[in-house]
Amino acid sequence: MADIASLLQASLQPATRKQAEQQLDQLTPQQGFLTHLLRLILDKTQDRSIRLAGGIYLKNITKLRWEEEVAPLSEQDKSAIRSELVPTMIALSDPTEKSIRAQIAESVALIAELDFPAKWSNLIDQLVMSLSPTDYNVNIGVLETAHSIFRQWRPQVRSDALFTEINFVISHFMDPFLLLFRQTATIVCSSPSPPNLSLVTQAQILLAEIFYDFTCQDLPPAIEDSHEEFFAPNVGWFHRFLTWDPPELRGDPDDVNPSLPARLKTVIFEIAELYIKLYSDQLTRSPTIESFVQGVWELVGSNKLPNVANDQLVSQALCFVSSAIRSGFYKPLFSSKEIIHSLVQGVVVPNVGLRDHEMEQFEDDPLEFIRLDLALPSGSGGAGSAEVSTRRQAAADVLQALVGSGYQTEATEIVGSWISTGLQQYNSNPAQNWKSKDCAVYLLTAIATETSTAKLGVTSINAQVDVVKFFSDHVFQDLQAAQSSVHPILQVDAIRFLLTFRNQLTKEQLLSVLPLLINHLKSDNYVAYTYAAITIDRILSIKKGSQLMFSQADVHDFAADLLGVILTKIEGAGSPEKVAENDHLMKCAMRIIITARQTLTPLYQQVLQKLVTILGVISRNPSNPNFDQYIFESISALMRFVVHGTPSTLPTFEQALFGPFTFILQQDIDQYIPYVFQILAQMLDMHTTSVPTEYHALLPFLLMPAPWQQKGSIPGLVKLLTAFLARDANEMVTKNQIVSVLAIIQQRLIPSKVNDAWGFELLQGVMLHVPPTYLQQYFRVLLMTLLTRLQTSKTDKYAYHFSHFLLFTMAINVEGLGPNYVISTVEGIQPQLWSQILTTFIIPQVPKMPHKDRKVAAIGLTRMLTESQVMLTEPASRNWPSAFTALVKLFNEPQYLTKTSTEDAAAATGLTEIDYEEQTAGYQAAYSRLAAAESATVDPVAYVKDPKEFLGRALSRTRAGALVASCDPGTVQPFVQSLAAEGFVIQ
Repeated sequence: MADIASLLQASLQPATRKQAEQQLDQLTPQQGFLTHLLRLILDKTQDRSIRLAGGIYLKNITKLRWEEEVAPLSEQDKSAIRSELVPTMIALSDPTEKSIRAQIAESVALIAELDFPAKWSNLIDQLVMSLSPTDYNVNIGVLETAHSIFRQWRPQVRSDALFTEINFVISHFMDPFLLLFRQTATIVCSSPSPPNLSLVTQAQILLAEIFYDFTCQDLPPAIEDSHEEFFAPNVGWFHRFLTWDPPELRGDPDDVNPSLPARLKTVIFEIAELYIKLYSDQLTRSPTIESFVQGVWELVGSNKLPNVANDQLVSQALCFVSSAIRSGFYKPLFSSKEIIHSLVQGVVVPNVGLRDHEMEQFEDDPLEFIRLDLALPSGSGGAGSAEVSTRRQAAADVLQALVGSGYQTEATEIVGSWISTGLQQYNSNPAQNWKSKDCAVYLLTAIATETSTAKLGVTSINAQVDVVKFFSDHVFQDLQAAQSSVHPILQVDAIRFLLTFRNQLTKEQLLSVLPLLINHLKSDNYVAYTYAAITIDRILSIKKGSQLMFSQADVHDFAADLLGVILTKIEGAGSPEKVAENDHLMKCAMRIIITARQTLTPLYQQVLQKLVTILGVISRNPSNPNFDQYIFESISALMRFVVHGTPSTLPTFEQALFGPFTFILQQDIDQYIPYVFQILAQMLDMHTTSVPTEYHALLPFLLMPAPWQQKGSIPGLVKLLTAFLARDANEMVTKNQIVSVLAIIQQRLIPSKVNDAWGFELLQGVMLHVPPTYLQQYFRVLLMTLLTRLQTSKTDKYAYHFSHFLLFTMAINVEGLGPNYVISTVEGIQPQLWSQILTTFIIPQVPKMPHKDRKVAAIGLTRMLTESQVMLTEPASRNWPSAFTALVKLFNEPQYLTKTSTEDAAAATGLTEIDYEEQTAGYQAAYSRLAAAESATVDPVAYVKDPKEFLGRALSRTRAGALVASCDPGTVQPFVQSLAAEGFVIQ
């Protein structure tokens, strides 16, 4: 334990980081580690960077290892940490300890998410007892921690468990919360201002956040009873805060960070928006909303808050207005043309124009400009919020709210005049007045959009706006203009317009503009070529029904050149960080590969070489998980389609990839290892008969504990080992490697609630490919492991996988395997145990089987009922009727018991649907699936073409007439009659 400080210090240095993290990882499960780490964090004699590293490491333990099953943390340590965390946070209440305290507060929230209230029932009491009537440094620490726990309620779906937790918290925390809110608000609004005003205001902001937390799901009675105290016009706390602006807290006009009053007002508008959406009946009792809308006018009307520091406040205020319009409860407020005109003129138009700092961002920080410019306003797709909305997006959303809420004609007419004015100003002097056209195009986009999503673009448009005509008359000219002849912002506007309204254009129209987008990919302007890449990706992703609109024939003529331009641009960026920063380019390259498919075969080696070169550069310092996902997906997809059409190309891929993959494994680049295992499994799957020599050297490494310690690697490892088993099981038996496979299943995968499904998948590979005679010696112990987990920590998911595994093992056509092999082993563990398993797990699970598993279930049940001597004799035969009834019910949906040749063909060449918009942006040990590396689903019971015929023949051979007769006639008799009609006689 004395080494912890030096290991934390070593973890801060790139040269020693990996080794230090490995040593810390080994120490973590030891008794006393967590409490020792906490003491070190509090020890002010230690270097502050070490203490902060300790806080971050503690947070990561709570995030990734708190419920670890394979190398669990000591329960005694966990209990000690729960009792000491809140006092630790209070001890760090000094403002100089803010960054360390934040890590402790987050650790409290992470543990609370798992253990509160069941294992940490005194947490809220600890927090309440820590509140101080005078020390606001302490109060801020307590409120930060409380908010970090309570804010997790915001996105959750309503449930009994959630409301039990909320009610528990409110019963302990509400009274002291309201008391502190009133005390703090009184101090904040007092005159003259107190000397600690900044500190008290920070606490007031947190109290407002907790008010939101408490009301995000339902309205607590104490808050409902105090409604007027908070919301009454002019005198309620929230209204007083909207007009509160003490000079000493205004800050520097050039500061980009919001002032404390601005932050408080932003939260007030968030609360008001929440009330509009959930508790509008509360707000309609008094002129609350009217006074809030008036507050918006006074705050942001006529561009009163132009500073960057106020962007979030302005955006949230406009989001509040949009929600008020959409709610439909306040029609008198927005119904007159004069009000809409003043809203557009005073609030919308002043916030739509580009400002100087955005122009600077366009030049100096183009990726941030793109990130903000692409964010959805909160109302249009439900995916955005004021936190990511720019002012112009929030202003545009007000227009979209008007269009979608019955004010379409008035809003379109008023905004139309502003658009015409902007275009006239531009035409009078294009070089000088380009901002006028930029504003006009943005306003047109806003007023034309009724609904949109980030993934699909505009999904419905304002029928009073001719989008295609506007594009032809005013936008197309900027799209096709030479770079130097028009301002780059207008060219970006033209590309964005195409991106936004791509679904409103026909395939022919989109094909006609693709060459222009390709030209913009060659641009020197970062934003322009990035937007072109984004737009090409989204256009090639358009679906009509379930089919992609564009096929390889559509991109045949330009795919290779386009790919060359993109990859050359990525390569030329320089350092690993710069190469990987623009994941939009890499995603576009991936989309082109997925669309072009076999079209790229003549040039695949050049494409592959560029991808390998890029991978080699970014491997030196992985920095962008999205970029990583797209480059590995590109490699995987290129190989999938090229090798599928030309199998002889596989050795070229192997030769190109083995070097970089070996480097990644040897250097333990953990961000890339999960991808490497998936692609190695994909390549090995392409060898249909045997395992090439170069793969053999990898197998001993795969069977060691080390690679299985990273959770994200497990799916790829399972696929890779399954591929080895399918091609080389006999050799693995000879080398005694099956024992190691079984050890991985029994010791690492099955005990884990996270990884048990992968354990069963690997186990199915063992049952399919390892000779049953060899496996017999291990099968009893294996089943006992499965049963032990069932007894000690059963989950619904585990019960399903366990039942499916037994049915699978009885169903597959492996000589020596079958129902008697399974059932006799179970009965050898304990007499009549099979009947318990059948009635408690298998029969209840059969109706729940997903469609893809129903054929296996039907064949497994058929063979069990007709081949097992145990099932055909007492006492197990008593369960025969209920098992047969479950089987018959599967045939009520016969379409799920067969696979069509069309499905097989699609699986062989298609890609599993994956939504890249939802990839997690950040390195975690999570599994990042490669869609292109997924192999076609193989039917493990392909030997049965018609399950019903298979059942009919099996019943005809088995004298089971008396057992069938004892079944529920209402369910079974019609099915038996249909079998008889097909010539199967049951005696």
